[in-house]
Amino acid sequence: MFSGLIAFALVFSAQEWKAAIFGTLLWFGALYLLRLMAKADPLMRQVYLRHRKYKRYYPPRARPFRKNIKE
Repeated sequence: MFSGLIAFALVFSAQEWKAAIFGTLLWFGALYLLRLMAKADPLMRQVYLRHRKYKRYYPPRARPFRKNIKE
């Protein structure tokens, strides 16, 4: 959807034939590449959604009274 928005903005902000052709080629090229990616890894959406849930930084949580026992 973002690539479609970029192509749409390019075509209607420039208002030239060259921009319209380039925007259309950009849109179809992005669709082609995204479909190839979807065929290569159909579960990428779940990976991306899990990635978005992670925080930017996880501070260390060391405890001074922990007993380190080797088994």
